Parts: sequence; C-alpha cells; structure tokens
Amino acid sequence: MLKKYVLVGAGGRARFFYSAIATDFRDSAELAAFCDINQTRMDYAKHLLADKYGYSEVRTYKANEFDIMIENEKPDAVIVTSVDRTHHTYIIRALELGCDVITEKPMTVDEEKCRQILEAVERTGRNVRVAFNYRYAPHHTKVRELIEDGAIGEVNSVHFEWLLNTKHGADYFRRWHRDKRNSGGLLVHKSTHHFDLVSFWIGSEPDTVFAFGDLLFYGRDNAEKRGITRFYDRATGNPLAEDDPFALHLDRNGRLKAMYLDAEHEDGYHRDQNVFGDGISIEDTMGVLVRYKNKAILTYSLNAYSPWEGYRIAFNGSKGRLEMTIMEQSYVNSGGDKSQEGALKNKEIRMFPMFGKPYDIEVENGIGGHGGGDNLLLNDIFGEPKEDKYKRAANHSDGARSILVGIAANRAIRTGLPVKIAELM
Repeated sequence: MLKKYVLVGAGGRARFFYSAIATDFRDSAELAAFCDINQTRMDYAKHLLADKYGYSEVRTYKANEFDIMIENEKPDAVIVTSVDRTHHTYIIRALELGCDVITEKPMTVDEEKCRQILEAVERTGRNVRVAFNYRYAPHHTKVRELIEDGAIGEVNSVHFEWLLNTKHGADYFRRWHRDKRNSGGLLVHKSTHHFDLVSFWIGSEPDTVFAFGDLLFYGRDNAEKRGITRFYDRATGNPLAEDDPFALHLDRNGRLKAMYLDAEHEDGYHRDQNVFGDGISIEDTMGVLVRYKNKAILTYSLNAYSPWEGYRIAFNGSKGRLEMTIMEQSYVNSGGDKSQEGALKNKEIRMFPMFGKPYDIEVENGIGGHGGGDNLLLNDIFGEPKEDKYKRAANHSDGARSILVGIAANRAIRTGLPVKIAELM
C-alpha cells in the first residue's frame, strides 16, 4: 500500500527525500505536493522530478496554502525541510491536521518551540520522526554495539572534536544559517547530529551544560584584523569576489543558479553572501562541556574553518578506551551529487583494552552520503524497515534531547553560567 507524502520547503535538503521517493521507493511511497514560499524553487523541483526521474506531475502550494494542501491531498505524512526556525510551525499544524511528520534536523531552534512540539505530539497522538542519518552509518552503529556489549566497560568520559573545513564550514556563513534566529547557530543546526550520537552511543540523557563560543574567523571584524580592506556583499557577478577562495558564484553552477539565483526575484534570498561580511550572529569556534545523567562527561569542540573535514572521538571506560578518526568528503549544499555529502573518505577505529594489546576494529565502509547512513535511513523511512536492535529510528524525544544541549550551550555562552536541561523544559 502506497503512503502519500507532501513536502514543505523545496530547498537544498528537499531533494534528498523527493529523489528517493521518485526512484527507489516508488512501490511504497508517493509524493503528491510541494509547499514553499517560492514558486520558482518548487517549479525547479518539479522539473527535476519530471526530467531526471520521469516522475508524474506534483502539485505546488504556497506557504499560506498549507492547510488547503493537507485538505486537498490528504497525505499520510508531511516531510519538513524548510528553514529551521519554521519547522515547529509546520510540524505542529501537520499533527493537528491528522498527519505524521518526518522532519529534517534540527527539530527546532529554541526551547519554547520545542515545548510546543512536544505538547502537540502529546495532544494529537501523532508521530514525529527526526531524520538523524548519522545514526545509520555502519561505523557509528559499530560503536554503539561495542559500547552496548561492554567492550570498554562503563563509559565515564567522551572527547568529541568535529571539524568543518573552509568549503563546507564556510557555507553556513553564506546562507540563512548565519542568522542565529534562523538556525539556532551551529550548536543547534549542526551539533544536533553530534549530541544525538553521544546519547545514542552511551545510552544516557544530558543533564548539565556549559559552553564558550565566539565568532573568531568569519565576519568583517575578523577579516579587518587580518588586513583585508576590500569587501563585497555577495559573490555572483562581483569582480571583488573573483580571487576570493571563500566566494560562491551561483551563475557557475547550474543547480545553484536554478534553485537560488533564478528564484531571488520572489523572496530576495541571496545564497552567496560574503562570509567576511556584516550581519553574522552565529559562532564559528565553540567548546561545550556536558554532564550526563549516568555521570559521564562530554568535552565537545566544533570549528568551522579547519583544513580538513571530519572528526575525532574517544571514549574512556572502566575497561579501556575506544578511539575513532573519520575523514569525510567536503561539500557545498546543493552544489553537487547528493551521495557525496559527508561521504566517507577514511576511517580508523582502534580499541585500547585496559591491560591488553591495542587492536583495530574493522567495519565495512558505508556507501553514499553521511558515512553510508543516508541510504539506510531512507529505507527505514520509505521502504520496509527490518527489526533494528540498535533502535536507530529517532522520534520527537530524541530530537528534543539533541537540540536542548545546543540550546543550553547557547544560553551558557550568553550568560557565562552552567545550564540545567530540566530548567529549559
């Protein structure tokens, strides 16, 4: 039996979902409609579906026609891939209109919107699924298995360092994400993946959070300190951006041109803003300390201007230590092949028993985006999922748990004080 879906937010992340429905999951899923503030962007998505995938006509609705869309299409579920600050609006309304929801991460951007979503789930009895693809990467699942099986005993501390490079990391400072009101900053928009993984791995919930963070590389002030004197607002068509390695030229990439440059006349959104311009309110350098309910301590670092893309993580347990180093393929959102977004370049997983000889952990490389997690997640959502002893499917509680660490960290940065998660909710 086909499940019917509608999708809200036809930007970069939307294609991940609608291309899957149009190809691998035609027998189990149907996409009926798009909803967006921008008709040009929806028309481009429709063109891709028809031209690239041979998919039948998909109807379009403007954002103010969301209720009409639900009434006309009667979907089983709504897929939400809009700007982060609007997630709660569509999640809650979809639940109220009798639909389940699949939402892109982060579930929302602050504690009040999170509370509203949880209340709506309780009130309606409907389901919210958060698309945490990193849970499904084979090497991440292996870490969960090793810890669950007691390979290093009780996990007492975790050290987690994530590096965004000057291609992928810079991209957050060109787009709507640069305004914290839209994204919650990188500690919410990006780190929600990482905080979710820690809870997923160690089987505990965050309790207390402290953090420091600042804008130390991007932004005009920092550029001026490094001696830069020539600035521009946006890159496309600007001679000042020709020799800037951080510039993104929308007219030189067919996908970006069609999705953003050709759509500007409707909403005024510029996808190619100068990463060293004014108006950036998110941090690029962050350090977070988290105490979990099982007494484990997380030290977390995120930098958005590193020479390479990936992460290092170490688990210290009562029986030994587990280390993992991952290098990922860097990318610009919507600028290339979706399967290369976060694709695995290299991995090393090493076990250090307390009184034994260190040894490597072998895990078959995942194929596709986000370490091989994308395809497995899509099958879990749109296909026929198998019984999963690792419980990788994430619900609204998982979505809340992960963002609340970032939200608490944002408050700690503002106030200089530790934050109890319970105080937020």
